[in-house]
Amino acid sequence: MELYVYNTLTRKKELFKPINPPNVGLYVCGPTVYGDAHLGHARPGISFDIMFRYLTFIGYKVRYVRNITDVGHLENDSDQGEDKIAKKARLEQLEPMEIAQYYTKRYLDAMDLLNVLRPSIQPSASGHIMEQIEIVEKILEAGYAYVSEGSVYFDVLKYQNDTNKYGILSNRVIEDMLQTTRELEGQHEKRNPADFALWKKAQPEHIMRWKSPWSDGFPGWHLECTAMSAKYLGEKFDIHGGGLDLLFPHHESEIAQSVCAFGHEPTNYWIHNNMITIAGQKMGKSLGNFITLEQLFNGTHKILNKAYSPMTIRFFILQAHYRSTLDFSNEALLAAEKGLKRLLEAQRNLKKISPSKENTVNINEINQKCLEAMNDDFNTPIVISYLFEAATIINRLIEGQEKIDEKGLEALNKLFDNWLFEILGIKDELSSNMMPTIEGLVKMIIELRQDARANKDWAKSDELRDKLASLGVKIKDSKDGVSWTLD
Repeated sequence: MELYVYNTLTRKKELFKPINPPNVGLYVCGPTVYGDAHLGHARPGISFDIMFRYLTFIGYKVRYVRNITDVGHLENDSDQGEDKIAKKARLEQLEPMEIAQYYTKRYLDAMDLLNVLRPSIQPSASGHIMEQIEIVEKILEAGYAYVSEGSVYFDVLKYQNDTNKYGILSNRVIEDMLQTTRELEGQHEKRNPADFALWKKAQPEHIMRWKSPWSDGFPGWHLECTAMSAKYLGEKFDIHGGGLDLLFPHHESEIAQSVCAFGHEPTNYWIHNNMITIAGQKMGKSLGNFITLEQLFNGTHKILNKAYSPMTIRFFILQAHYRSTLDFSNEALLAAEKGLKRLLEAQRNLKKISPSKENTVNINEINQKCLEAMNDDFNTPIVISYLFEAATIINRLIEGQEKIDEKGLEALNKLFDNWLFEILGIKDELSSNMMPTIEGLVKMIIELRQDARANKDWAKSDELRDKLASLGVKIKDSKDGVSWTLD
């Protein structure tokens, strides 16, 4: 079965053809580590984790590289202002690398809680200064950069005049860019306002600096990904991913740098996840709706009604296609929490099913539909809908409305193991940690209730039933005995 992915560059779904199968190179832009991971970090983390998991599942050998930006990302995402990490270090009176290390660990810890697999390689910008300097030298040699007052800038107009490629990813027109570029301090160093820094000369107060042929300074933000993707995946690789907010200028500039340094574009497929909004608004500190992952997990933010588990957050994100906007709300998270509970409960109930000689359900058909959904640009919401269909089948099997043979039951177990746990990356934290204890306690209380019923102590029986119900345990009496489920 063939895999189709949406390529932002061509604006259409394309058949996925790796350069060197079965090997696949996947590069994803990681965080700038100057603050705690937030809801906006969760979406690319989970979206590209799904791609990593699925490509591996269908047999590819994936080298997944996700960078850490620990230098060069300036405050206003242009070529002016203070480095974000250096500013944080100055405010907290720490070394910049203390800030970078602290928040890198915090980011990774949050991703671990979300069950995001670690990438194959996680390089940092500060660890690849020499590689970045070498690329600047190549671009200068090719004639598409110039030195100005110790800084090096990419000549966007010359590149556009020679290649007509600046704007091919973001669909922007160079003339419009020149008209709308703001006049910022330091623009006098540039030939054109749209030019971007490859290397910046450090001001005397700038802490993070390295020696280069042009000045003591630091690399431009866009340069690091070009250098690190080329080092670990080659000058041409399969997939470059990131958030839609990086489309311009970051990824557009990466293309320009690669064309000038290597003679071609860096990747065959550009894949971008869309944004998370909150009540229809972009998340931002100034709007008071900026939510860190830690606040989500402990419920401390003022707009939260309660705490939400990492798996609820993961499931919430997977319920929307990665290319669609996802709007956050307490109602949406509560719905995700309820839906996830239903799927996990169904999976736990599999062990209550005994195979029969008959089979009235077709699990292989559901598995095939899941494959078709994922091969259609990683369509996780459709996969989830088929898992809910499987959950309904489990309930019907338990109630005796359907029959399943041993081979079918094995396929049903495998369906949940493969799709819910391995590919969607959901963890049943209750089952792995406290479930054995909970099962024992519930069984003990049910036995006490059965004793009360045997003694015709109906008041006691009802009291025990109601106490279990208040704790989310629903019991059902039938001619075959007593069954229970977690609500």
